[in-house]
Amino acid sequence: MKVVIFGGRGYMGQYFASLYPDALTPSVDIADSRDIADVLDTEKPDVVINCAGKTGRPNVDWCETHKQETIHSNVIGPLVLVEECGKRDVYLVHIGTGCVYSGNSSTPFTETDAPNFFGSFYSRSKGVIDQLLHDFPVLNIRLRMPFDGTSNERNLINKIKKYDRLLDTENSMTYIPDLLAAADTLIQKRATGPYNITNPGAITPFRIMELYKEIVDPSHTFALLKEEDLPEVASAGRSSCVLSGDKLASEGIVMKPVEDAFREALHTLKSAANS
Repeated sequence: MKVVIFGGRGYMGQYFASLYPDALTPSVDIADSRDIADVLDTEKPDVVINCAGKTGRPNVDWCETHKQETIHSNVIGPLVLVEECGKRDVYLVHIGTGCVYSGNSSTPFTETDAPNFFGSFYSRSKGVIDQLLHDFPVLNIRLRMPFDGTSNERNLINKIKKYDRLLDTENSMTYIPDLLAAADTLIQKRATGPYNITNPGAITPFRIMELYKEIVDPSHTFALLKEEDLPEVASAGRSSCVLSGDKLASEGIVMKPVEDAFREALHTLKSAANS
């Protein structure tokens, strides 16, 4: 299986490159149809994985002031890949997001629910491409707030431990080791359509830092951030939602409960810090 990963040097791209160590990771603009056509015609891959996209640094507030760059990478680029891969009958995998919904755990969102969160430009851009991909034979992997036990600055644990105040709102989240195993299973099956790849259950950023304090650093301090106070620390809204994992489970793919996954990641983080 010959794999090409676009965005292979980015956060998620590096993980997928570790999953497929023989994959090619060309540095091209995915919105440039000529560059994409050249790569596909030269390499003739069986699978293309799109890990490129803009999430913003240090967070999605960046997208509010960089809307053209966001659209270029999050909407135009994936559409170019759909067109060029479609012309050559190349199987396309898109690393998307479930951050297009707003709701609580009483109504988990399924893959057939239309986006209902429009509070950030990032989520609006991702919601547009999410819906357009439904009409094409593309595997759309929807993850949320990815984390693991590494020191990577993009790891959710390392991001939120820098904040003085944290929301206590339930969310679906994705443990990267489980994500990679699930994605590989779907890719081997040549599955298409959207799949929510999140760990069962829900957890809040506040609870994650409680676990961090318990397992990693007893001296860590933080406080509660109320939803109504979010505009004090963020220029854009934040998606809070719980996704249904029923479709993934129907493929026989089992992921560990989300709090168990965080405990595992935090113990790994602690062990690495002490080594």
